[in-house]
Amino acid sequence: MSLIRFAGRAMLASFFVVNGAKTAMKPEALVDSAEPIAQKVVPLAQRVAPPTVAPYIPNDTTQLVRLTGVAQVLGGLGLATGIGRRPGAGLLAASMVPHVLASRAPKTATPDERSTARGLMLRNVALLGAALIAAQDTEGKPSLGWLAKDSSRRLGGAASRQKRAIGKDADHLASQAKLRMQLAKKQLESAVS
Repeated sequence: MSLIRFAGRAMLASFFVVNGAKTAMKPEALVDSAEPIAQKVVPLAQRVAPPTVAPYIPNDTTQLVRLTGVAQVLGGLGLATGIGRRPGAGLLAASMVPHVLASRAPKTATPDERSTARGLMLRNVALLGAALIAAQDTEGKPSLGWLAKDSSRRLGGAASRQKRAIGKDADHLASQAKLRMQLAKKQLESAVS
């Protein structure tokens, strides 16, 4: 791993660890802005989730905000330490989606409030984008998906070449068998006469 990659991931993760810890310990500051989103997302998540998981999705917005903070701390630590860095970054990206949705300015906002909300939304979108990029970073090594696709392509090519070789061998054997049959027929005719 390069020093720049390590430093960049640590810097990105620091934001999430600090804000996630603050959110997990004092979620009340974000509950009001998260309430409208929680009212729409929680019922949808409970319908879509498997029946064994749905009862565990909390209805309380304070718990949801606290859970988001814990997810950010865990994802940030995974990203910063390199232990589970890609899943950690994916967790960070998922935790940013509600923040992006909540940072929209209400229609009744003043121009100053809209300007502040726009800046907050741009920051949240940038952090979401950075987390998505970090979740896809393979450090220059091929991903498992690419390796599987490449192996499939190579096996397909090898199978195709083998099929052609077998076809050529079969044609060659068939022509040799035909020649031997003709030779045997001539020998039999000359022996009979």
